[in-house]
Amino acid sequence: MAYKITDKCISCGACASACPVSCISQGEERFVIDPNQCISCGTCAGVCPVGAPEEE
Repeated sequence: MAYKITDKCISCGACASACPVSCISQGEERFVIDPNQCISCGTCAGVCPVGAPEEE
C-alpha cells in the first residue's frame, strides 16, 4: 500500500528530500505522494516531524 500525506502536513519538505524514489512534491495545500511511484518504504513517515504520512 502506498503512503498518503494527511492534513497534519506543515509543508516542511522533509519527506520530499528523504524519498528515495522522488515521488513526493509540493501540492496546493500540502505535500502529496504519487501513489503510482510510491514503493511503500516508510522513509517519509520516519522523517516527518508531525507524522503526516500514513499508509493507505
